[in-house]
Parts: sequence; C-alpha cells; structure tokens
Amino acid sequence: MAVKIRMKRAGAKRKPFYRLVVADSRSPRDGRIIEQIGTYNPVSNPKELKVDQELALKWLAEGAQPSDTVRNLLTSEGIMQKFHESKN
Repeated sequence: MAVKIRMKRAGAKRKPFYRLVVADSRSPRDGRIIEQIGTYNPVSNPKELKVDQELALKWLAEGAQPSDTVRNLLTSEGIMQKFHESKN
C-alpha cells in the first residue's frame, strides 16, 4: 500500500481550507483517510498552518511520501529538516 501525505479540501466555494492527511494513494482526494496530521488555511492573513510535528515525523519515518505542496509546507515549518537529520 502506497501511503501519501496530502491535502484534503474543505471549506466553502472560493474559501478553501485544507486538512493535511495521511491516505492511501489510490483513494480519492476527499475520500477515506488514515489519519489527520494538520490543517492549512491559505485565505487568512497571514496564512495559517498547524501541523502535529510528531505525527508528521512518524509517518515520514514509516515511508509516507508527501505531495509536492505538502513537502513545501513541511519544509517551511522545519519538519523536513528534522526528518533528514533523524535519518543520519
């Protein structure tokens, strides 16, 4: 089973709100998830990002692949750097 960390869209039309979730790569974008690890609100000023760092590191260590956008968000929070340091 290929596991991905990706964004699940919520919110109203033209007011997106995203949940950072761990899901099977074959499931639909807003379909079944394994676990929610955070939220992202691009509409607020400044943009609001909340990530459970322990859960994100746990799933990365277990082999979950982040999507490109999620990788950028995790990098901005410093989580990807901690993950790479923990591997060495």
